[in-house]
Amino acid sequence: MMNFRILAVAAVVGATLAGCVDTTSGGYAVDSYDRNVTIANQTGRTVYRFYGSNVGTSSWEEDILGSNVLGPYSSVNINFNDGTGHCNFDFKIEFADGGTYTDYDINVCQITTYTIR
Repeated sequence: MMNFRILAVAAVVGATLAGCVDTTSGGYAVDSYDRNVTIANQTGRTVYRFYGSNVGTSSWEEDILGSNVLGPYSSVNINFNDGTGHCNFDFKIEFADGGTYTDYDINVCQITTYTIR
């Protein structure tokens, strides 16, 4: 009888803990850092492509804007949580007129806005 009670309690505890598994991370880094950054375009030019690659990579990742653009004096919120735990990212900006701008080692865990000037 005593073994049955122990097994029953263990089953209840196991079922309860199974419900506590974090299913919200979706492969993203789970830490206390907020990697959401508002990208503010304070130029008179349209941003055609925006790349943000963590400093641990040796190439530019995909264009974050995708099929969208960032118009003059507009802003967009970007979540830089790529699942690696990195806080520092390099940014590459390509303008519709063909110009480019690159900025390195931006700590997205410490800033809330990045302004393109």
